[in-house]
Amino acid sequence: MNRRGLMRKLFLILAGCLAMQACGFEPLYVQREKSGNWYFNDKFDSSISEEMAKIKISPISDRFGQQMRNQLLDLLTPRGVPQKPQYRLEVRLVSREVTQQAMRRDITATSERVSYKVRYELWEGSNMKLRSDSIAFVSYDMMANPYSTTMAQKKTESDAAKIIANDIALRLGAYFHKKLGKGVSEQ
Repeated sequence: MNRRGLMRKLFLILAGCLAMQACGFEPLYVQREKSGNWYFNDKFDSSISEEMAKIKISPISDRFGQQMRNQLLDLLTPRGVPQKPQYRLEVRLVSREVTQQAMRRDITATSERVSYKVRYELWEGSNMKLRSDSIAFVSYDMMANPYSTTMAQKKTESDAAKIIANDIALRLGAYFHKKLGKGVSEQ
């Protein structure tokens, strides 16, 4: 790469960083000091991750629920189930709707779109702290080989579980970010 191309890339990266700073972008897991710096003694603040690790995830029924719970365990409590949980996360599948798409002339579908809707609640003791829904839309092609179609269905179910688990983890992170006062501090 020539010098001019390298300088152009560096300029674009710097311009992008400045644009993100101007738009109010704020990292979720990093503490902001009163001085406006994003780091505290060159270390990341892990209080939000530590708070999220205090969540006990209740069992969720059926195979889709098991996949979603496993994903949530990996995201929220990667070091294992908390010994003394402070929070409880209740998750349940509200609906699973299958819509046939891309119809052939003989009125058979060539693909299906599946939407999963999940409701979750975060409890601290007997007090509900957060309630929301998460939705994932996935689709798969219907093959001539039934085995291939079955495997595609299982893959999309697994993908939907990952999408919803990531969404829930992100929203819980935002909740704890706000709760612990990690937002923009007084300057």
